[in-house]
Amino acid sequence: MWVCLSMLATVMNAIFLQATMESIGIPTRVQTAFRMSEVAEPYIRRRAIRHLEKGRVVIFAAGTGNPFFTTDTAAALRCAENAHINVHAHNSDCLFAAYKCLFDTVNAEVVLKATNVDGVYDDDPRTNPNARLHDTLSYHDVTSKDLSVMDLTAITLCQENNIPVVVFNLSKPGNITKAIMGQKVGTMIGGSWDRVTVA
Repeated sequence: MWVCLSMLATVMNAIFLQATMESIGIPTRVQTAFRMSEVAEPYIRRRAIRHLEKGRVVIFAAGTGNPFFTTDTAAALRCAENAHINVHAHNSDCLFAAYKCLFDTVNAEVVLKATNVDGVYDDDPRTNPNARLHDTLSYHDVTSKDLSVMDLTAITLCQENNIPVVVFNLSKPGNITKAIMGQKVGTMIGGSWDRVTVA
């Protein structure tokens, strides 16, 4: 039951995000992993691509629609499925978890994971004031050092599809804009900052 409730919570967050974006003039569509036709479209890859081609933002909600798969995995999966689209797109499975998949016009693909800390540290910065923030990490670093960034399924899916992950602090003003524009913010996993910088 908790799984269903958390999936529904991501739908509520997606609808809220859609309303916010449309209130500032950004055309937006919400697609869910299971049918909720009164409030959103079902996820259909070709329809999502068509929305993106028309310049709309597409928000994917309800994870993968399956229990035992996190929203991290859903974000990585949607990125992997749509990695060859050469248009702007944002994938946010949950506003507060804020997992986004950005495809920009230079064909850079990256999962943006907004959290409540500045990025990935070598220790918990809330309990260890000497914890060091990592600028970049490899996928291997994340798995071998057991860093609690994403679940193993999600990070492996990103690695297998060469999708970098940017982990950044959601609560700092301007960070979302920096991340979407490809500017250096937080920690880059599996990539380099020059690869995603938008000129």
